[in-house]
Amino acid sequence: MSPTESRDKIYYLKSLFRELRKELEIQIPRASARLPAVPSEDEIQRFYEAVWKARKFADMVLIKTLFYTGVRISELVNVRLSDVDLERCQIRINRGKGDKDRVVPFPPAFRELLGMHMQHMQQRSAIYVFESSRRRKYSDRGVRKMLARYAAAAGITRSMSPHKWRHFLFTWLKKQGIDDALIQPYSGHESRESLEIYSRLSIAEAQREYDQVIGKFPIQ
Repeated sequence: MSPTESRDKIYYLKSLFRELRKELEIQIPRASARLPAVPSEDEIQRFYEAVWKARKFADMVLIKTLFYTGVRISELVNVRLSDVDLERCQIRINRGKGDKDRVVPFPPAFRELLGMHMQHMQQRSAIYVFESSRRRKYSDRGVRKMLARYAAAAGITRSMSPHKWRHFLFTWLKKQGIDDALIQPYSGHESRESLEIYSRLSIAEAQREYDQVIGKFPIQ
């Protein structure tokens, strides 16, 4: 049998089996999607303990902002002082992933600490919430290195990408009983199936749910 005849036979058999499955209504189970590894509560507490021991105020505020809001690092480094609403406990993310704007909440208990940091930055005539002493906004790479440094100090040996720390918040909120439709408006995720539902939800409704549970978050 020639190679061409062999390929034709394989194609015919595949087509035959496909038609038989349709006729007999046989469903082939698909492999389930792998869930990303999420840090445990113990790991996140150990991580923050390493941050606390370092006594670097700006690092502490940055990491709390990252953990409380679940924003991407690329979004965090572009947050301007004018994007933060301390009264409403909200941060506006401009042109996030997908070139979309959104609003994310942070805990009322974090307002004073974030406000102190912002006041210090304003005194330095900063534009961004997180800037170096040379008045340059933090870089994506610089924040990633910071996170890796604290993970090492905490004795966390397995790989913990920034995306996994971000995913911890949304997984944790879901465990508290918050519906996906309420998490989505500030997560920056999209679901085509639920897009119509999401579009009818306001950030105020989502934030009420967030405020009710965030006081139990592993780091305070």
